[in-house]
Amino acid sequence: MTRVPAQTEMRDVKFTEVSLRPPDVSSIADTILSQALDFCAQKLNFDNPNAVVDYLRQGDYTAYTYWRYALAKEVAEHLGAWIEDTKAVYFYDHDATPEDSCFAEVPPEPLVHIFVWARRKTAALRSFSEAIDQAFVQAFCELMQTHQPEHLLDIQVVDDHDVENRRGYGALLTSLHNRPLLVWKR
Repeated sequence: MTRVPAQTEMRDVKFTEVSLRPPDVSSIADTILSQALDFCAQKLNFDNPNAVVDYLRQGDYTAYTYWRYALAKEVAEHLGAWIEDTKAVYFYDHDATPEDSCFAEVPPEPLVHIFVWARRKTAALRSFSEAIDQAFVQAFCELMQTHQPEHLLDIQVVDDHDVENRRGYGALLTSLHNRPLLVWKR
């Protein structure tokens, strides 16, 4: 038998308010862009991330390649943290090789292709993806001092059914030749 004290003292207990508000996507976009520039500066052996911006403005293919990868990785981290149904996130770089691009003299595409493998396709995932894309468009335009592209993130969501049946973008996750790069996994 357990003894219970006759009187219990009430101590100062502080309750913290838990906020279930969606994240501030503008600040997330700014943070991710900053981290992507730092990653690129490190990979390109620059002392200053602002040098990366100059290279991006000039259309440097290598700078864009590192930048898109870093964006995909950081977006994946945030998607995984905020959306419980996220199982894995992949980066897909289907653009031409640098050799092919130089013949056509086409500037690198800033669009980042991301595949999200989720347990199920939810409105929360779709809403977060659209909001973060629009925040990136705004931040990208300010950073690059350029016109506003319609999209910066191409986020495609696939569920277990798509992957199992190799349907749509789900087929790329098991592709032998054009497999996307896994950047985050739960």
